[in-house]
Amino acid sequence: MLLSRLEGGGSLKGVWRLLDTGPRTAAENMALDETLLECKARGVSPNTFRLLRFKPPAVLVGYHQDVMQEVRLDYVEEKGIHVNRRITGGGAIYFDEESIGWEVVASRSSLPPHIGVEGLFRVMCVGAVKALEKLGVKASFRPKNDIEVGGRKISGTGGTERGGAILFQGTLLVDFDVETMIKVLRIPVVKLKDKEIQSVRERVTCLSWELGYKPSYEEIKQCLVSGFEEALGVEFREGSLLGDEELLFREKLPCFKSDDWVFLDRRASDEPAVLYSVAKKPGGLVRVSLTLDKEANIIKSILITGDFFAFPPRAIYDLEAALKFSPCVEEEIRMRVNEFFKGREECIPGVSPDDIADLIIEAAGKISYERFGLKGDELNYVFPVTKKAGLASIEECDYLLLPYCAKHVECTYRRAEGCEKCGVCSVGDAYRMAEEAGLTPVTIQNFEHLMDVLRLMREKDVRGFIGCCCEAFYQKHRDELDDAGVPGLIITIDDKTCYELGKSEEAYRGNFEAQTRLKLDTLAKIISGLRRNKAGGAATR
Repeated sequence: MLLSRLEGGGSLKGVWRLLDTGPRTAAENMALDETLLECKARGVSPNTFRLLRFKPPAVLVGYHQDVMQEVRLDYVEEKGIHVNRRITGGGAIYFDEESIGWEVVASRSSLPPHIGVEGLFRVMCVGAVKALEKLGVKASFRPKNDIEVGGRKISGTGGTERGGAILFQGTLLVDFDVETMIKVLRIPVVKLKDKEIQSVRERVTCLSWELGYKPSYEEIKQCLVSGFEEALGVEFREGSLLGDEELLFREKLPCFKSDDWVFLDRRASDEPAVLYSVAKKPGGLVRVSLTLDKEANIIKSILITGDFFAFPPRAIYDLEAALKFSPCVEEEIRMRVNEFFKGREECIPGVSPDDIADLIIEAAGKISYERFGLKGDELNYVFPVTKKAGLASIEECDYLLLPYCAKHVECTYRRAEGCEKCGVCSVGDAYRMAEEAGLTPVTIQNFEHLMDVLRLMREKDVRGFIGCCCEAFYQKHRDELDDAGVPGLIITIDDKTCYELGKSEEAYRGNFEAQTRLKLDTLAKIISGLRRNKAGGAATR
């Protein structure tokens, strides 16, 4: 038995409550999560295994996520899909009416001693794996928090704790509507690369696809109950909400229906000077948004969001508070972040203090691009390549790298080097600006070509480059760009990109058949700044 010290007096086999709360709204289900965890922490509730469903369908963001970054709000409003926030971390998920959620709400002392966060994920997933086996589906646990069938995800999990109580939960896809999921979630491409997939459809599965039929809810419920009883070494007995739980649920429900809860101040400031950085780490996607007081050189406000897990959840708020009004100096930022985590248990698995400090420093560093005349949102059109991508290296750059997809689809130079500067597309203006500034323009044909060009640049000891690509490409290939070792600035591009149109593999091979547009105003400011700096340097020599 994985869990032996359970409720049930002196019995060798503890008895837990089985709670089937039926189809409910997203707000009701989230309020019940909060209620059950709080009541368990108070010692009011028994250890509980809960089954839940959603009606109408719902999108649930993780506790630390920004709804605006994760959900296509116009679409969900049009389709009547509810949006809410979990009390657990992790990424945004779509719950259709067929999907089933399961939860373990128990005392921490019920778990094997000395088990860490990652061990908790593994232990709890055993029950779901056993349930799937009983349904005839061979499944396995995939760190950090997924259950997969033949390499395809069928269940995601997550958890949180409070006052000696834990809540651990997961999903089970029954007859999944992939098309709707893709339309409601802003799926970051950088996440897809990490799991080596060609498309979302190829990376998820559900019971009906695996079995060739859709099992009934009662059949699935029976297997979940049996699987978790075996995994936890307990017996479940059907029950209902206690009186105290019902009262607390009614008290909390208005909060979980409110925009204050759904958005939870995870929205970045509307101030024009908001700066952000984002990176995929082993523990999840991490995004830092901050504003600066330039005169005082301090961090005015900071938000750290993403699909990571933090234990306890409010650790992120405490870290943000510790950084607010701190000097915007690299050594000070690193010291404060490391001091915050010093002596604590790992509270953000898979995300190190240095990871967070690097992102804060990168976001704050974007203010230096004002030197090129960039203001407001323009500062976030620019991303650095390598930590050495300071102004000194960029001001000595020699190359301008441009994507072939920005050339007109019928241009004879779309798949060749060169440009007639005919004015039909934005690339001609970029070539002209580059040549006037003494930069060598290069049209990048595909990912391998880009890597070859960067390799040659490194061999020639090129100090830096300017490149143009979509933000999704930069995020997906950031590690490869950094590893190439050539400092650079990436300027994002306009219009629908291959990633938004689901054509990333075609673009990787150089076969994307649509046209994008360069941000010429931003590019012109940076190139103009380079020309001024080079001219100034020549005058002083």
